[in-house]
Amino acid sequence: MGNFWGSSILLLFALAAISPHCVVSFQLYRREVFFHSTVTAQFTSAKQLSPFIAASPILLKAASADEKGDNDPVASDHSYDYDLAIIGGGPVGVQAAIVAAGRAKKRVVLIDAPRASGKLMNEETNEDLSIGGPTGLFSKALRDAAKRIKVPTLRGMGLREDSIWNEITSACVELASYSARDAKRQLEYVGVTLIDGYAKFEDSGGSHRLTVSHDDGTAATTTTTISADKVLIATGSRPFRPAHIPFDGVRVFESDSINGLNYLPKSVVITGSGIVAIEFAKIFSNLGCDDVTLLIRDDSPRRALMKIGLDRDIAATLVADLIRSGITIERGCEVGTIEVPSSSASAANNFAAPLTISLKARGGAHDRPQNFVQELKADAYIAAVGRLANTNRLNLEAAGVEVDEYGGILIDSCLKAKGPADGNVYGAGDVLGRPFLASTGVAQGVATVNNMFPSLPCLDDGIPDDASTSSGSPCIEKNDDGEPFGIEDDLLNNAAKCDPTTLAANPFAFPVGVWSSPEAAYYGLSMTQAKEMGIDAGEGIALYAECLRGLVFSPNGLLKLVFQKSTGRVVGVHICGEDACELIHYGMELVKTRRTIADVANCMYTAVTYHEMYRIAAQSCMDPKRARKSRAEAGKALAKRRRNTKKS
Repeated sequence: MGNFWGSSILLLFALAAISPHCVVSFQLYRREVFFHSTVTAQFTSAKQLSPFIAASPILLKAASADEKGDNDPVASDHSYDYDLAIIGGGPVGVQAAIVAAGRAKKRVVLIDAPRASGKLMNEETNEDLSIGGPTGLFSKALRDAAKRIKVPTLRGMGLREDSIWNEITSACVELASYSARDAKRQLEYVGVTLIDGYAKFEDSGGSHRLTVSHDDGTAATTTTTISADKVLIATGSRPFRPAHIPFDGVRVFESDSINGLNYLPKSVVITGSGIVAIEFAKIFSNLGCDDVTLLIRDDSPRRALMKIGLDRDIAATLVADLIRSGITIERGCEVGTIEVPSSSASAANNFAAPLTISLKARGGAHDRPQNFVQELKADAYIAAVGRLANTNRLNLEAAGVEVDEYGGILIDSCLKAKGPADGNVYGAGDVLGRPFLASTGVAQGVATVNNMFPSLPCLDDGIPDDASTSSGSPCIEKNDDGEPFGIEDDLLNNAAKCDPTTLAANPFAFPVGVWSSPEAAYYGLSMTQAKEMGIDAGEGIALYAECLRGLVFSPNGLLKLVFQKSTGRVVGVHICGEDACELIHYGMELVKTRRTIADVANCMYTAVTYHEMYRIAAQSCMDPKRARKSRAEAGKALAKRRRNTKKS
């Protein structure tokens, strides 16, 4: 037995060495007992880890020969075809299906409409590349391709534009294929039935019967009717399309249809000031577009970013990077009209005939002042101006499901849809509205399955009760009267709740990542939020250029800690720079475990890592005067370095 565990642990660390940023969950089942080991993250107890494992794909599972029948579903006490029908094959639906079939041993059918998922298809093989992947899978793949493929270099070598674009799209397809095949492997392993088609509630079938159309969803060529005891709606969201924009999926796109782009534009205009708009602006800039223009309604791009939750300094850093990258920002405006050249003229000139985009003042009712840009020319246009719940084709009224004015499903605190008499319909993910994040959607999906099947086996079976608190959370720090310190404690205590009202209002509910270049991420309170909550807070900043790895490899960016002055506790972490979306999770644990700036400052960090910035930022909290001088010197050295780079 000792050799078995020793070999297992060696294999685990070998996997971690291959990908230093991944978290590996290694699960070995022997009767009723399991073993977990996780690389790159430390938890005070195994129970704290269990919610994260429940919401994450199983990357590796070793099973003995006598366990082959473990995934057989248990007997049901109803006459329906399935225990659970899940509509939607995104990350929410896939992970909910895996938990329901794998742990709860239920008969599960997952209904996926591939061509509704932003048309992320491999047309040559008819392979659905979006199953199990988030809405932004294409943009993430495109971002990765932009890092690895240097378009200016390929152009300098004389390669044709279509050859360059084929190289880029091939890289995207390869990445998406890996994700899709792994999702299908996991579904097959736990015995989930996968059906391709558009599902909707049957007109006279109440909330238990679904009709699946195996076509484009409009012409009923082939249909299948299935029944299920419970139904989970996880169909995600779709982009909001302003009525006056002539979307054609060829030159005028929104944030989903851009997946169908089949050429590399040299100029792009993007409307929006949110996360998606900024991501695409940097992607096309990195792909070698000569002219990228961002249109925002606000007069201040920094203020626009602060409205969506970014800290003021993080927002300023992102805006500065956009400008430094050569991206033009037109403020206080929106699109008036878009003139699209005829398709024949465009095709004959290989899109040399540009779009003509007229601009209006914010609100669209008035022209812009004469000294402002009135008109833009571009090869392509993208609207990234919000999303709506994707429920309009589900025939929800037949099941009695209630929705809000935007089509979002109304639910109770258990994520059960309001309306159906049998109370058997649930919702999770973007169909519930904000925050429109894959991570929160997956958490909702897993929570929904737990609510549907209360007898679901816990992942912490076999762990002694004294290994952690009963809730699986770290002990809550109390004051002399035995009460929590303040409102931030109440928010932290409720951070695990998955209903959308709690998620939208609680800054401790989830981390946020912006996959721009550089990345940005945050968790917890900003200084503005702390002030609004009546918390006397301070902040400390570390520049990437102040740590050795940042100075050498990626000097642009910063990390900020927000702390409560009376206790020294860290209540917020904000990062803009390389690997920010990875670094934020250590910061999240600092906040959730109520660590102080003294804890962070006195912690030993591996040399030549970005994590050293946490110590520098904590020291900045403790000695702000010295820290300001240090940042000023680092800033001067960085500015000199940039000037020398431009000269060379």
